[in-house]
Amino acid sequence: ACSEFSHGSCEECLKNVSCLWCSSNNTCLEYPVRSILPPSSLCSLSKARWGVCWINFEALIIALAVVAGLLLLSLTVCCCYFCFCRRHSRSSRADEEEERLAHKREERRLQALHRKHKIKQKHDEIRKKYGLLQDSENPYSRFENE
Repeated sequence: ACSEFSHGSCEECLKNVSCLWCSSNNTCLEYPVRSILPPSSLCSLSKARWGVCWINFEALIIALAVVAGLLLLSLTVCCCYFCFCRRHSRSSRADEEEERLAHKREERRLQALHRKHKIKQKHDEIRKKYGLLQDSENPYSRFENE
């Protein structure tokens, strides 16, 4: 029973986690578990101590609310960063990748044209050697019978 520690100290009262210390009248009370916060008729929040003696219940609630708010804020910022910023960086990386692939495709096309031109030159040299290539100056040549 918490009332046994009423004439003792706050530390003795709070050794039992189900107890609440009221510093206005130095009494140890049973914590009202049915309500989240102890009612002001029992003890005002600025005079109530629970868990530790060096901080009152009002400051404890404010501190916990600030910590919870900071955690929610940091969680929201992290979610926004990973959802929006990462998606944007992925799309820019995809654009860079697409540009790189288009550049490689163009290089391959130019190399293929260069090879095709070289092969045509070799074939033209062979045709010229064996007289199969007509002169571009005189495309009409006389057909000679032997």
